[in-house]
Amino acid sequence: MANTWGYGAMTNSLGDIQNAKAIIIFGANPAVNHPVGFQHFLKAQERNNAQMIVVDPVFTKTAAKADIYVRIRPGTDIAFMYGMLHLIFKNGWEDEDFINDRVYAMDDIKAEAAKWTPEKVSDVTGVPAEKLIQVTKLYASAGVGTLIWAMGLTQHSIGSSNTRLAPILQLALGNMGKEGGGTNILRGHDNVQGATDMGCLSDTLPGYYGLSEGSWKYFASSWGVDFEWLQGRFKSSEWMGKKGFTLARWWAGAINGKDGNDQIHNAGTGLKNLFVMGNGITSIAQQAKVKEGLDNLDMLVLCDPFVNEAAILTDKQDDVFILPAATQFETSGTVVATNRSVQWRTKVVDPLYESKTDQWIMFELAKRLGFYDEFTAGMKIKENKKDFTWPEDATDEIARIIKTIGLTGWTAKRVKSHTENWHMFDQISGRGYGKMKGEYYGLPWPCWTEKHSGSPVLYNTDRSVAEGGMGFRNRFGLEHDGTNLLAEDGSAPKDSFIEGGYPEINKDNIEKVLGITLTEDEKAKIGKNWKVDKSNIIVEKCMEKGLAPYGNAKARAKVWTFPDQIPMHREPLHSPRADLVKEFPSYEDKSNHFRVDTKYISKQTEQEWVKDFPINLVTGRLVNMNGAGMENRASKYLAALSPEMFCQIHPDLAGKYGIRDKSMMWIHSPEGTKIKVKAKYSFSVSEDRIFIPFHFAGHFQGEDLTHKFPAGTAPYASGESANTVTNYGYDIVTQIPETKGGLCRIEYAKEEA
Repeated sequence: MANTWGYGAMTNSLGDIQNAKAIIIFGANPAVNHPVGFQHFLKAQERNNAQMIVVDPVFTKTAAKADIYVRIRPGTDIAFMYGMLHLIFKNGWEDEDFINDRVYAMDDIKAEAAKWTPEKVSDVTGVPAEKLIQVTKLYASAGVGTLIWAMGLTQHSIGSSNTRLAPILQLALGNMGKEGGGTNILRGHDNVQGATDMGCLSDTLPGYYGLSEGSWKYFASSWGVDFEWLQGRFKSSEWMGKKGFTLARWWAGAINGKDGNDQIHNAGTGLKNLFVMGNGITSIAQQAKVKEGLDNLDMLVLCDPFVNEAAILTDKQDDVFILPAATQFETSGTVVATNRSVQWRTKVVDPLYESKTDQWIMFELAKRLGFYDEFTAGMKIKENKKDFTWPEDATDEIARIIKTIGLTGWTAKRVKSHTENWHMFDQISGRGYGKMKGEYYGLPWPCWTEKHSGSPVLYNTDRSVAEGGMGFRNRFGLEHDGTNLLAEDGSAPKDSFIEGGYPEINKDNIEKVLGITLTEDEKAKIGKNWKVDKSNIIVEKCMEKGLAPYGNAKARAKVWTFPDQIPMHREPLHSPRADLVKEFPSYEDKSNHFRVDTKYISKQTEQEWVKDFPINLVTGRLVNMNGAGMENRASKYLAALSPEMFCQIHPDLAGKYGIRDKSMMWIHSPEGTKIKVKAKYSFSVSEDRIFIPFHFAGHFQGEDLTHKFPAGTAPYASGESANTVTNYGYDIVTQIPETKGGLCRIEYAKEEA
């Protein structure tokens, strides 16, 4: 089980936003979620006269700083972006040369965009046609622009299509691979990028290597373990290549299809045990199902500095273990920032009281399960050591193995030097000076070799590969439907040996493509391709020729292996527009979707949901909280800023239901669940939607569960979880939950006598 909540990689950086002439933000609220990083947005406005546009269902604190605010109906971002593309193509605002040289199948996008007139967009999104025209003209004509998104764009049943069309919009305008441009995805938590890179996904190995036998053999060899032994850890060899459960729906595995729940595909058995390390299980959608899953486990283990509220939510009394884990300040190692750069975090104090570090817990568990030697073998290989030094040797192991995203340069020594000399890097470009000259802060990946500078702007052909330049990766062949998939002549990185496109480099083509002759010794050492070349000869030879080892191809606007080959608007599973459900229906139900049967069209058409649940439900963050809020609500000072769970509601909507400001109200979901929260009058939401924060737990459907905390461990603030009422719905590709496009109904909560 792991997390598949994909966002896409940030192409530029927060500092680079200061180079933008225009900024458009979809479903993100950096003023609240990234209050330190938001300074770059404000500086872009102040110093660069950048125009900031915020597209969001709620008038956020970021919207308060925007030049233009666009209130959009949740789940209709694709319609809005197609509306922008409609106007861009109609008025000739696209970058024709960029599209011709570096993009595949933009004509398919253009054909779909032609359908999305301003009037049609207005009907679907609720955005006035005049506003769409104003926004598009401003953004397309301002110069280089950057596009920002976060969970407001991803957490939909069409989230993967949202995150495809946003870059396509940037490709159409030629904003990709440019300073001040790109797509900048704001991660929700510290080290989300690093956790994802390290394989916290249920469909890849670390570094996004696939689950093929070749990948497993590469890792077995790189880890210093026998492949057959590793294969033997699985029920059978075929399960080695299958996707696992996701964080969003792990609970389905524990429920195992009982009581009408979705069927699972897990070799005939359900999940028995759950081991949670540093994850707010109560931040997952559909808390009633999470509780059901927890109650059905044989054993539950929770490792956290504070009591993980899964232990409070479950009714399970036996075999629930809470392990006191150390905080990030009580250990050291690397963390990866939202812009793909790495930093060294130094230990401040030794672990307090009985707490143990994450690695201590994992090592002890490995010993008791009988594979400690295999678990730690990879850290001893580089220098043929008898023992390892933590975390330096773990860091060097990662650098040695992960070629796919270019982590070869991330040695512990280099990373430490960057953190120790952080003051010798430019804030905007990340470029080093003095002793750090020739490097970018944090060595943003890909960092191809131990001498490479790092790559602060992905897909930038204005720089040489040695300076972080590159084209788009060649991953999908040389042609499709008779059309060339490689970049056209003249669109290679600066100082490249080849002026146009070229395939990814492997053992068979390296001599021909690079125009070189390998020695017999090099031929004996070289790997099958650049991703599994332990010698790193392929990458080193590419660097000498100014080539990126992954090739130079066109970005593809059309993904022929996806359910929608080009992004298409589809109504949320619980849509407030029954008429549009008929015009833009969801997908066919999907069997064995990360081991769970998943409903789409059957759920959407089960009933006309809006009749009983007429209000859009929007969830989001508070500036003083993070995730499930376990750590934050355990601070009396942070808790004092948000002492109780609440619902932002427009006074006119509240008036229809007799709900007064600061009175209690019930929120009911289509899943048959409810939460009791305090009403907070606000004009930041319109009359057809409400907003609730997702940082609370400890109450469940009106019941206070805080008495279940071990003595002295209850947080200073508790309340209902917003995710008790978030709706059923999951992205068709990644299975990220549809928390941003749900429905609900509300009522006044009568005071008890």
